[in-house]
Amino acid sequence: MRQPTIRDVAERAGVSKSLVSLVLRGSDQVRPEKREAVLRAVRELGYRPNAAARSLSERRTRTVGVLLNDLRNPWFVDLLDGLNSLLHDNGLRMLLADARLNRRTGQDPAAPLLDLRVDGLVVVGTLPDPAALEAVAERIPVVVAGAREVVPPRVDVVANDDEHGARLVTEHLIGLGHRRIAHITGYGAVGSLRRHSFEATMRAHGLADRALVEAGDLTEEGGYRATVRLLSRPERPTAVFAVNDITCVGALSAAEELGLAVPRDLSVVGYDNTSTSRLRHLWLTTVDGAGHEVGRRAARCLLDRFDRPEAAGRVHLAAPALEIRGTTAPPLTD
Repeated sequence: MRQPTIRDVAERAGVSKSLVSLVLRGSDQVRPEKREAVLRAVRELGYRPNAAARSLSERRTRTVGVLLNDLRNPWFVDLLDGLNSLLHDNGLRMLLADARLNRRTGQDPAAPLLDLRVDGLVVVGTLPDPAALEAVAERIPVVVAGAREVVPPRVDVVANDDEHGARLVTEHLIGLGHRRIAHITGYGAVGSLRRHSFEATMRAHGLADRALVEAGDLTEEGGYRATVRLLSRPERPTAVFAVNDITCVGALSAAEELGLAVPRDLSVVGYDNTSTSRLRHLWLTTVDGAGHEVGRRAARCLLDRFDRPEAAGRVHLAAPALEIRGTTAPPLTD
């Protein structure tokens, strides 16, 4: 069966093809009765605009490339949901690419999206070489979401306030009476900000000598191994602050394996308030990193940059909040 064309719509509505094009582009230069006639014809015929032809005529694809650095991190799901909802409201579609896979195959991570002529690029998560974005930003608007690395001048950064979030966790644990507190770190600028804030807060409370830091890699296995090392110390910590929720799940596994009850024997806190943290049998105390809001702000920044491509890049930070659930309690002993 032949697909209806814009000519068919115009004949059904009794208008010109150019007027149909104006209606489909959302122009406000069309009288209401003509607009309704065109939309009625579109519905009756089941007409779908030819996206490729429209892209050629408008020199836009109405697509936004999203370069995701870590498909395993559930916090990015909330971020992508916020990002996509606002892009969709503005007639834009999201194309997702796996930066990690592209790097493993020796490909420029952004190349596949640029080949598809996306109108803009949102980079989600930490990239090993943010300077590589400079060449991309010369061609299309670029926004970085969920990372804090230094970026080229015309690139916006939207993220959670990691320093404030780490301070909320540390002060919560100190307020419960914990003194020997450990932090399992991550990597990149986000990991550094959370670690430095943890150490600064411990120092401000006169607990610098009680602060323990153990390296992690943002994975469950990394959290498990780091926690086993921490709990094998002669003076084990009474609380563990993990850099993210996935690391925190590993910490829970290590505590259980070593015969420690959470939170009676060990308090644990995650970061990101992912869907994992809200599972009833885990019910993690964690920091809400405002993933959905970060995504929406990133979309707004990209939309603004379409209108002002030469504007200086800015850093936008969403406020975190501590979600106190079932994995923290006062220590049995100091």
